[in-house]
Amino acid sequence: MMTKKHKIDSVDRRILHDLQTDGRTTNVELAKNAGISAPPCLRRVRALEDADIIRGYHADIEPEALGYSVVIFAFVGLNSQAEADLQEFEAMVSEWQNVRECHMLMGETDFLLKIVAHDWDDFQRFLTSKLTPAPNVSHVKTALSIRSKKNLPGVPISLDEADEAAD
Repeated sequence: MMTKKHKIDSVDRRILHDLQTDGRTTNVELAKNAGISAPPCLRRVRALEDADIIRGYHADIEPEALGYSVVIFAFVGLNSQAEADLQEFEAMVSEWQNVRECHMLMGETDFLLKIVAHDWDDFQRFLTSKLTPAPNVSHVKTALSIRSKKNLPGVPISLDEADEAAD
C-alpha cells in the first residue's frame, strides 16, 4: 500500500520508533520522549495514521499458546502471471487464515507464503485441500521452519537523521 505524502522529521521518527518498540506507549510518554507536549504529539500520531505510515496496532501472540506449533514457508508458482491472475491469487490467499504472510516475488517463484498450522497433519490437509488444488497454482515447494530466532516487526528506524540520509 502506498502511503500518502508526509514528510517525516526527527520528532515523527522518535514517535514511530517508540510506537514500533511498544505500541502501548502512552501519548504522554511519547510526547516526553519526543520533546513536545501531549496535544501536538497526538496530532502527529493521527497524521501518521492518516498518511498510512502507522498501519495499525496489534498484540504479538505466542503461536504455541493457541496450539500453532508448525510454521511452514511455501514457495508457490502460478501458471499465469497476468495481473488479474496475480490479484485473484492474492484475494484467495487473503481469505485463508492459516496464511499469515503473502509476498509476491521476482524470479523463479511467484509467491512466498508463511503458513501456521496446529501440527504436520493440519498443514498437509491445508496443502492438499486448499493450496495445491487452487486455481492457477502450478507447483508448491515447502520448507518447515525448525525454529525462529529473530522476528522483528516493522523496519529499522534511526533516531539520527544523518544516518537516515546515508541509507
